[in-house]
Amino acid sequence: MTPSKADIKLIRSLDKKRARESTGLFVVEGEKLYGELLESDLVIHKVFSREEISEEMMSKISHLSTPSPILAIVKKPPVKNEPRLKPGKLYLALDSVKDPGNMGTIIRLAEWFGVKNIFCSHDCVDIYNPKVVQSAMGSLFRIEIQYQDLKEVIQQCKPDIPVYGTFLTGENIYNENLPQGAMVVLGSESFGICNELSHMVDRRVHIPSFAFETKGGESLNVAIAAAVVCSEFRRSSVLKPQKG
Repeated sequence: MTPSKADIKLIRSLDKKRARESTGLFVVEGEKLYGELLESDLVIHKVFSREEISEEMMSKISHLSTPSPILAIVKKPPVKNEPRLKPGKLYLALDSVKDPGNMGTIIRLAEWFGVKNIFCSHDCVDIYNPKVVQSAMGSLFRIEIQYQDLKEVIQQCKPDIPVYGTFLTGENIYNENLPQGAMVVLGSESFGICNELSHMVDRRVHIPSFAFETKGGESLNVAIAAAVVCSEFRRSSVLKPQKG
């Protein structure tokens, strides 16, 4: 199928959040991503392959610096408005995470660590941003992600689900006896967790630096911090003695 002028205009517009919201569509590029898309429940609107439309045309419609062999226009899934929280499950809450690469990486590692739900504040980057889609790989199609008022999400955790937050100061996470289930709040790249949410956190934890002989960095990238925290929660739950 050769893209029409309207198709080209549509595809180019989908790098903007406003266009994605008004059309309910987003773009998926790449053979691996397309293969994972076919395994999902998402509805494909149109597909264009380099073999059918030429490399020159693919370069015109691609959002990538190096056009991929295949591009699909995909319908966004229905929006889920209510968090379904259960004790014993691990959840992530992202406060003002704006970087697409970080968001995509967090989605990808969430799947790796068996985190099935992510809650995002309304000012987080759109998960259907082309850069998020690329960096999340197929995990975007399998993780349930909701944009919510995080204050309300945290309130629904009380009292059965403990709420942890990552801070520059707090308890050393490597010394913590972490539960199997919790809500973990991660803050923005620049400002961390906002004050309002900070006061709602049950337990503040931080990842200590071991750069004793150098100045080191002031803080970790939020995606790296998410990986360390998820790993520590999973390690702690595995090490706990089994009941019965």
